[in-house]
Amino acid sequence: MTEGTISAPEGGDTLTRLEQEGEIAADYLEGLLDIADLDGDIDMDVEADRAAVSIISDAGTKDLQKLVGRDGEVLEALQELTRLAVHRETGDRSRLMLDIAGFRANKRSELAELGAKAASEVKSTGEPVQLDPMTPFERKVVHDAVAAAGLRSESEGEEPQRFVVVLPA
Repeated sequence: MTEGTISAPEGGDTLTRLEQEGEIAADYLEGLLDIADLDGDIDMDVEADRAAVSIISDAGTKDLQKLVGRDGEVLEALQELTRLAVHRETGDRSRLMLDIAGFRANKRSELAELGAKAASEVKSTGEPVQLDPMTPFERKVVHDAVAAAGLRSESEGEEPQRFVVVLPA
């Protein structure tokens, strides 16, 4: 083991590894908040076999909106940088999810509703419904909502224009 590198014990527990990812990500993000002179608290969790880190603020979300950006573009970039910071420390690829000011949580709710509405439309018309292009995160949420409604869906097209098609049963 090289100095400054943290790794899970041989055959280590997944939860321990994911908690470790969250700790590394939290340290990285705290440094970022200090550099940007922004106030925010960091919350860590493990959801669906991945570390989940959120930056929240008691002072409101206005300051943190700079870290979300238009349509979450800055948030996506920060998530990738945070994953790289984790990879640098652990040597393992990270699937960590980052949320800032509840943006991703709100987006998840909206997308689940969109998936449910599309499934309902397909059930009533029997015709496939094609949705607008989405990020991989957005498509995953829609696929899950469609599956929960008892239908199936597929992603089609090439990034960044990849989209979900909801299909009849």
